Amino acid sequence: MSKRALLSLVVFLLPGLIFTFIFFIIPAVMTAIMGFTGMDYRFQWNFIGLGNYIRMAKDFLIGKILLNTTVYVIGTLAVFNVTFGLILAILTSSIEEKAGIFFRGVWLLPRFTPPVVYAVIWLWILSPTENGLLNTLRLLLGLETMDWITRHPWGVIIVTNGFIGASMGMVIFAAAIKSIPQDYRWAARVDGASWLQEIGHIILPMIRWPLLFITAYQTLSLLTSYEYILLITQGGPFYGTTVWSLYAYDVAFSSYAGTFAFGYGAALATVLVVIGIVASMIYWRIFKFKEMMEEPKIEIT
Repeated sequence: MSKRALLSLVVFLLPGLIFTFIFFIIPAVMTAIMGFTGMDYRFQWNFIGLGNYIRMAKDFLIGKILLNTTVYVIGTLAVFNVTFGLILAILTSSIEEKAGIFFRGVWLLPRFTPPVVYAVIWLWILSPTENGLLNTLRLLLGLETMDWITRHPWGVIIVTNGFIGASMGMVIFAAAIKSIPQDYRWAARVDGASWLQEIGHIILPMIRWPLLFITAYQTLSLLTSYEYILLITQGGPFYGTTVWSLYAYDVAFSSYAGTFAFGYGAALATVLVVIGIVASMIYWRIFKFKEMMEEPKIEIT
């Protein structure tokens, strides 16, 4: 590479590298360091070594919160972010193009809605009073009203998060399906393949990499997301829907045990980062992402 090309590359990448260093690397390092302090509302960097991690090991809520996080990530991922997103992509790609674009656009609307507005809409739908949408429908059917959030907290959390989460998979999968050469599908139809056989033997194998990418990406995204849980259930009832990221937020920014435990919250956040790194390494090995980034092995002579 010539010096001119190298200089152009550095100038091109430098703004992004500076942005990443200032807003991502420095905060991550500071959070990790803060995890070794007993910092509270006084903002004193009083180092306590592994004190926060020892406290974490003794925290009776950690086991419940770890289980909650596992249920939240796997449930939302399996039901909506991957499975339902794939169903939406297949259905909207199997109809006329303009209609498919319209339905995908409609399904994307919640993603563009501010989280607070989206949460308020769901709180109205799930309201335990007779004014809630679902309870209004139950009354019309002669049934009693129900407190949906208390009775089915995980169902509420998975559905409310999943409606938004499915949209990303839908867009990626739909683009991947559209990129499949039509010759394969026409040949399958000539051989008498049904629509379901076409999906199982052509579409799914040929969009394998997008499926694996969305699974890995959405896993990491769900590990750190908590805004809709905070807005809709506040992590209740009785920590029933509190996930790791929400617990770290509550510890650090709520009046936890009479103070703001920034140090303990930072330690919790650091552990969550470690969990994300371990999950990434597992996905890297199992899904063989290295193969996806290798250069084609076809030689042209």
